[in-house]
Amino acid sequence: MEWSSLLLGLLIGLIIGVSVIIIFNYIKNSNETKKAENVLDKAQKEAEKIKKDYLFEAKEEAHKLKIETDEYVKERKNEIKENEDRLLARENNIDRRDQTIQNRENQLEQKEQNLIEKQNEIQSEQVKIEEIKKEQLDLLEKISGFSKNQAREMVMQKYEEMMNLEIVNYIHERETEAQLEADKKSKELLVEAMQKYSSEVANEQTITVVTLPNDEMKGRIIGREGRNIRTLESVTGVDLIIDDTPEAIVLSSFDPYRREIARITIENLIKDGRIHPTRIEELYDKTVKDMKVKVRDIGETALFELGITRVDPELVEILGRLQFRTSYGQNALQHSIEVANLSGLIAGELGENVMIAKRAGLFHDIGKAVDHEIEGSHVEIGAELAKKYREGKEVINAIESHHGDVPATSVISSIVAIADALSASRPGARNDSLENYVKRLEDLENIASDIKGIDKTYAVQAGREIRVIVKPEEIDDIGSFKVAREIKEKIENELQYPGTIKVTVIRETRATEEAK
Repeated sequence: MEWSSLLLGLLIGLIIGVSVIIIFNYIKNSNETKKAENVLDKAQKEAEKIKKDYLFEAKEEAHKLKIETDEYVKERKNEIKENEDRLLARENNIDRRDQTIQNRENQLEQKEQNLIEKQNEIQSEQVKIEEIKKEQLDLLEKISGFSKNQAREMVMQKYEEMMNLEIVNYIHERETEAQLEADKKSKELLVEAMQKYSSEVANEQTITVVTLPNDEMKGRIIGREGRNIRTLESVTGVDLIIDDTPEAIVLSSFDPYRREIARITIENLIKDGRIHPTRIEELYDKTVKDMKVKVRDIGETALFELGITRVDPELVEILGRLQFRTSYGQNALQHSIEVANLSGLIAGELGENVMIAKRAGLFHDIGKAVDHEIEGSHVEIGAELAKKYREGKEVINAIESHHGDVPATSVISSIVAIADALSASRPGARNDSLENYVKRLEDLENIASDIKGIDKTYAVQAGREIRVIVKPEEIDDIGSFKVAREIKEKIENELQYPGTIKVTVIRETRATEEAK
């Protein structure tokens, strides 16, 4: 009974619990549904509000765009109206100009017509004048008894004779004045340039003396059966003269470059003490390499002394080799430096470019550095070297024209030729043989031998002046000036000479009587 009551109570409690759970779940679901509906209603209201806001903003934006569009259209209409007004005004101006041009054309046509009428009148008058002149000429020919051509020939012949004398006198006076002025100016210019520049004159010799520590060294240099001296002469190309001069040997060669290499080689052999053919060849090769460096240094020193820059390194080395080249005993590099300095001074006096003048003067004899290696004159070789190493046209022309082979195309070229003559003609600068001197005087005296009317010719003042005595019965005073000019032109065209040559023509008439 108790158990059955207990089971019944449990069953009733279970039923009640399940009912309570079902009721609770139902209530819970009902609340969630209401919440969802509330959220949905709220979202719909919010969406309606946002829609209304967007519609309002769109209407405002459309209104603004309409206002802006209306303003833009209005501005464009105003601009078009202004352009139309300007075009209309321009058309009016063009119409007025066309009318003005038309009026001018009408006036020009009227003037042209007037000119044609005047021209016709003038031509008619000229025809009448020519007829009158012809009548007068015919009358003059009848009165004088000469035709027009005969009278013209007589007058022209008379005036030709008069004008020839006046022309010769005028030319002589102008030449005399110009020569005096030119001589004065040129002498002042050259003297001033030479006073500013001074350098010693030193002649190069064809021998070099090497000092020995003792006379026993001569035997060592000669070597067993002369093998050492034969090797030295063979590799250096220099003659060794070993005579009775105590403690000295002489190196003889016309090539200063070879003599210098031989001198340095022998001095190094003496210092080294080992003198045999193999050592001679080793020291000779080393000396040749050292000389190339020395030659480059010599060229750079010359450029630095003159202030010249931007020179090709190979051309610098060629320039340095001029130190070991001579012309009539004058050192070629020293001569080139002297010409460069004189050219710079003369260019400064004339207002020309000093640096270009120095550069042209320095390189004017550059061909002499390699003329024994390349065929051709030193002028041709020098011009080719200048072109090869891209020197300026003034430098190239100065090289080509400094001996008169090519006409000078600039003042710089003439300056270099003058400076070259100054350097070469300085007292003691160059050696000259007696045969060349006599030959030059003979050529100068024979230059006028084929001119008619010349009696005797003398070269005086060491060839600086030529005096010509003419026959007075064949050449008059005026003709003597023509003879002087002709001789001067022949000297300039046919002879080569340093400096200038003065031509003096002497005409003398002597009246001699003997009283008995």
